[in-house]
Amino acid sequence: EEEAGPGPAAAAAAEQRREERLRRFRELHMERYEACKLNSQEVVEEDKRLKLPPNWEAKKARLEWELQVQEKKKECAARGEDYERVKLLEISAEDAERWERKKKRKNPDLGFSDYAAAQLRQYQRLTRQIKPDLEQYEKLKEQYGEALYPTSDSLLHGTHVPSKEGVDRMVADLEKQIEKREKYSRRRPYNDDADIDYINERNAKFNQKAERFYGKYTAEIKQNLERGTAV
Repeated sequence: EEEAGPGPAAAAAAEQRREERLRRFRELHMERYEACKLNSQEVVEEDKRLKLPPNWEAKKARLEWELQVQEKKKECAARGEDYERVKLLEISAEDAERWERKKKRKNPDLGFSDYAAAQLRQYQRLTRQIKPDLEQYEKLKEQYGEALYPTSDSLLHGTHVPSKEGVDRMVADLEKQIEKREKYSRRRPYNDDADIDYINERNAKFNQKAERFYGKYTAEIKQNLERGTAV
């Protein structure tokens, strides 16, 4: 007796599973295609970014900011408003306080660039410490008259005698500068009694580093060499 084949319900379920697998396969194929497309676009964008100057992002942000400012100025002009006043109204109290603190830093330390810049910073620091004596100024103005304001034809040498207070103030400031330099100096004192085992300053520094790291391991060898008993 022959066995009956699969029924219509089983065939329909098999066909439905097949259609589901084909649909899932098409979805995976489309997702793979989209991923490859996005990856290719990202590679192209990254190549463009690598070819741009290193400060391109900062320049771009600056240009966008300038464009926004121009647009706001046009809008304010169209409304008949003052842009500076509108800008101040939009600034928060925290930003205003931060900018005010930044303005008060008149002599920020930007690091060493050259000796002329360092000398200028020192001059600005010293001049800010000077407290003008208006009474002395009025006395000098009465004493010298127009000669107090020299011109290119004025003879200045030997015409001014500093006051004792001014000299004392200058000496005190110089002593303060000397004390500050000594505090931050890294130069080590020179020992006249130390053994001379170097040929120049660079070699002396190298020997000091070697002694600091390996001195405890080579002390016995060094003593034997000095006594002449080394094997």
